[in-house]
Amino acid sequence: MATTVAPSDAAHPHGTTRRDFLYLATGAGAVVGAAALAWPFVASMAPDAETVAAGAPIDVDLGPITEGQIINVFWRGKLIFVRRLTQKEIADMKAAQPAQMIDPAPFYARVKEGHDQWLVAYGNCTHLGCVPIANQGGHPGWGCPCHGSMFDAVGRVTRGPAPINLPLPPYAFQGDAKVRIGEGATA
Repeated sequence: MATTVAPSDAAHPHGTTRRDFLYLATGAGAVVGAAALAWPFVASMAPDAETVAAGAPIDVDLGPITEGQIINVFWRGKLIFVRRLTQKEIADMKAAQPAQMIDPAPFYARVKEGHDQWLVAYGNCTHLGCVPIANQGGHPGWGCPCHGSMFDAVGRVTRGPAPINLPLPPYAFQGDAKVRIGEGATA
């Protein structure tokens, strides 16, 4: 008696059958389906938009910053100035009389103890939010190009219309060569 081979099990000239193809296609479909089902669960582990907008602390390496140099970084979408003061700037800022300032603040209220060569301040004028330009017109601080406010080397307003000093973000030194901006920030 002769046996007949069903057409679905007929061997291809290379030794594969239609059944082999169906197994591979089903397996590939199952893998794609499993990935499509797993994607939303994996994506749900990412922080939500509110958390991302709040901003995590950032670390700034202070090692490459030379004396007198100012770098700009961004934290929570806001411009931050990180300035390494020169010895002359430190002496001049300590000697300045807070009582003669628009927004009186002593030198040590603007820097962290033990790190008085570093200023970390928001980089927007407190008048209308313009970005002050460093060392404008030979002034050893910042000058606002929009309305003429002037800030000294530690961000104290020396000439208006800005009503207050450049604000200081929350920050903490992580040794002598690194500062973490946003450390201790609330909401």
